[in-house]
Amino acid sequence: MTQPISGMPARPPGETAVTNNIGEQPLSTQQRTVLERLITRLVALTSQQSAGVWAGMKHDLGLKNDAQLLSRHFPAAEQNLNQRLATAEQSQAVRQVVSQLSELLSQGNNRQAVSDYIRQQYGQTALSQLTPDQLKNVLHLLQKNELTIPQPQQRPATDRPLQPAEHNTLNQMVTKVAAATGDSSKMIWQSMLELSGVKTGELIPAKHFSPLMTWLQARQTLSDQKAPTLNTLQAALKQPMETQEFNALRDYAQQTWQATPQTVLTPAQVQDLLNQVFLRRVERSQDTLDTRYVQPIFNPFTPLIENLKAMSARPGLMLIALIVIMILVWIVI
Repeated sequence: MTQPISGMPARPPGETAVTNNIGEQPLSTQQRTVLERLITRLVALTSQQSAGVWAGMKHDLGLKNDAQLLSRHFPAAEQNLNQRLATAEQSQAVRQVVSQLSELLSQGNNRQAVSDYIRQQYGQTALSQLTPDQLKNVLHLLQKNELTIPQPQQRPATDRPLQPAEHNTLNQMVTKVAAATGDSSKMIWQSMLELSGVKTGELIPAKHFSPLMTWLQARQTLSDQKAPTLNTLQAALKQPMETQEFNALRDYAQQTWQATPQTVLTPAQVQDLLNQVFLRRVERSQDTLDTRYVQPIFNPFTPLIENLKAMSARPGLMLIALIVIMILVWIVI
């Protein structure tokens, strides 16, 4: 009977020593296929190349870039790629949420509403500081119209001309609208001058700055909508219409085109309604006086009344003044 070699474990006849070195074999076809499929999905979600992913995975496993993956490396390699894939999928989901939020933030006064909400609820001041779940919650509230949309603060109207900074802001917005609509910047400026009642070469009054910005921003937002309605126009306004203002515009659309708030509007009709919003707001601001700038009416009898009050404290002077007044009245008569 053959005795086993001292120091070596007994093994059945015919079994070779290769059995103990299975983990040192190169990746099997099935293992390599699993890893390649994970890498393909990862490349599709990121800007990385396949070779870069292989190199990064080997680095994480503590292998040199030119080292060969062995069967014993497979479990760790698969786990590494699954973790990378989960991170990439989460980043992709966050980018989609941020993209949808960005589109909604440009409508009406949504940006201020979101800023107020995240400051109150999360103690943050920027969307970039929120977690993915918090971002999803904010998006859900915006989509469901469950956030309180504050009215933009209005500055007192003034007849001074636009300052250079205000003019530059309008000019930048005009450039954006021209790119979005295909209209020339010159044509847009001409429309703004006509709406403001200003002749070519004259300066637009500063009191028209806010309504014009609302007009431009709404044009840019609505240019991307294929089926605009009166309701979507309301959502596109940085300063949404109040109930009375909306009802007046609804009646105008009904009388002019027999259009309801849900009727799909043509580009010309959208432009006409935006013009109406601007003109009505400018007219309303002109009808409303700011009492801080109203000077008191001069009363010609005020000095006399004040003098009489002063003399009433001194009876002697009061008597002399009455005698003088009677003499003057007698002379005139």
